[in-house]
This record gives sequence, C-alpha cells and structure tokens, in this order.
Amino acid sequence: MKREILITSDGSTTINLPELNEQYHSKNGSINESYHVFINSGLKLVEAEEVSILEIGFGTGLNCFITFLEAKRNINYVGVEAYPVTADEVEKMNFISILNAEKESAFFNKIHQVSWEEKNKISSTFSLTKRKQFFEDIEDKNTFNLIYFDAFGARVQPQLWTVEIFKKMFEALKENGILVTYSAKGSVRRAMQEVGFTVERLPGPPGKREMLRATKKTL
Repeated sequence: MKREILITSDGSTTINLPELNEQYHSKNGSINESYHVFINSGLKLVEAEEVSILEIGFGTGLNCFITFLEAKRNINYVGVEAYPVTADEVEKMNFISILNAEKESAFFNKIHQVSWEEKNKISSTFSLTKRKQFFEDIEDKNTFNLIYFDAFGARVQPQLWTVEIFKKMFEALKENGILVTYSAKGSVRRAMQEVGFTVERLPGPPGKREMLRATKKTL
C-alpha cells in the first residue's frame, strides 16, 4: 500500500495512506491534535506521581515524544504497534523543528532506536516499552493510569473499535484510569459504555467537533 509524507495544517508532518484516505495524525494538525486529545484531555488529569501509559497505535512516536517533553514526573510508557514505521519515514518527520525541541532531538531518536519487546530507559524519569502486537492480543490487567487510543479510524478499521477491544482497555486500566481518543462516533461511545466506562464528550481538536474521554469507575 502506498505511503506518503503529508504536511498538516500546523506545519507538522504525518504519514498518509491515499488508498484508504487515512492518516497517522490529523490533517488539521498532527501536533495540535496530540496536545489537545492526549496531553490536555488525558495526561494533565492524571494525579499519580508515577504514570503508566498505554498507547494504542505507537506509529510515528509523536505522542510518546510530546509526553516525554511535557511530563514533570516519572512515566512508564508502553506503545503497541502491529506495523512499525520505517527508519526512513521517521527521518522525514519534522516534529523536532516544529516543536522547537532541538535540544531534545537525541531523545526522539532514542525512542525509535531502542529495541522492541523490552523496557528501555529513555531518561532518568521516562521508560519506554515498544510492543509489536495486534491490539486484539493485549492482555494487561489493572496496569495503566492512562490509555492513548490512537488507532486508525473506525471507517477503515472497525474491528479496532468494538466492545471486545474496549473490554481489554477497561481491564488494562487501574481504578479511575482514563482512556482518551480523538473519535466521537456514537458506536464507539456505546461500546465503551457497554463494558463499564463512564464516557464524556469533550470539544474536539482542530477539525473535529467532539472527542471522547472514558473513565474506569467500578467502586
């Protein structure tokens, strides 16, 4: 399948799959979307001094890198990706320059250079485990404070937005854990609610009216 580099509305890059009309990040701004959905609506709400994060769709590493830049505490980050991007594609991403993060460029490179399937120290306060895994095979239980659900959209991969997948997400979260996603589809919201999530509609990132935040509350 053809893959091409696309410049989004905020000047940052993404990977475009023209045959599917689908991108790794929003055409309305890769970086803007990442901050709005995952940092401002997710990470900033977690009160734990040490935060365990599961990312569904590690992709270009953008969400991981921005989390690294914004984290003021210890982070244990797990990124799940069935089809890792290539080194050539990573090299064409312009996140470092758009974020004015030249001083942190070594850490962005390290995120992509460290080995898969084992825990790696990116810095003294940030660890990263990259797992090459299908989302259907996730079996974590009561492990994470926060999930970044950043899979391809339900239009092209509906099997990733089902009750079965969100049951796995619910089980993977600790009590009061949060899942955030750019999606606001009614079917997605209902699937989350069916497995026990408390779901909020929030204002969406640029180009989207709404997004969803789901919280695990069982007690």
